[in-house]
Amino acid sequence: MSRSERLLNLLQVLRRYRRPVSGQVLANELGVSIRTLYRDIASLQAQGAMIEGEPRIGYVMKPGFMLPPLMFGSEELDALVLGMRWVADRCDPTLAEGAMNVVAKVSAVLPAELRRELDESALLVGAPLRRPGNPPSPDMLRNAVRSERKLLITYVDGSGIETQRVVWPFALVYFDQARVLMCWCELRNGFRNFRADRILATGETHERYPKRRAALLREWRKAHREAAESILPESGRIGT
Repeated sequence: MSRSERLLNLLQVLRRYRRPVSGQVLANELGVSIRTLYRDIASLQAQGAMIEGEPRIGYVMKPGFMLPPLMFGSEELDALVLGMRWVADRCDPTLAEGAMNVVAKVSAVLPAELRRELDESALLVGAPLRRPGNPPSPDMLRNAVRSERKLLITYVDGSGIETQRVVWPFALVYFDQARVLMCWCELRNGFRNFRADRILATGETHERYPKRRAALLREWRKAHREAAESILPESGRIGT
């Protein structure tokens, strides 16, 4: 591995950690000696990388540091293009436009050879087995999750039973054939997941729910450990 590749790998590893991580952990993950790790961190700091810390305490990279061009391998470019094509094909217009903007921004900073590889990627997204019916606006659902506000929904379950619920939406899961809104349901006094294509009507209450969405997600994971590992659509009892 060249020195430039090693430095780039170090940047990529540091980006995965939000809290200080010891030099030995970084050295082990990268397969280098601790002395080499210290030299590489010093080199990156000298080049402007916002890495804070010191030996025996740990290191963390401040958010916002932009990686330079030449940062993608062939498999990484394939993963990026395939993922963005899936979003552009399967998601609502807002996310679809965002996906294409991501590809355009990445393409603009790639050298010519990698840009050509990105443009000529042969990984394509096939048509889904079926398209969702007429679900509520994904923008509205995402905004409710982001703003941590209660929603009033009219929901019809798989048996055709229609109910009205006040829910606390804390995540929106994108499956290939459905979108699932993960919530705390006041009617059932428990976690429930609601398929977006079965939500007949929605109303914004403009009332914040009493917990943070991250806390609700942690509670859901704790209560549904097996489902949290697989994230199946039917986990957590959808809309019952």
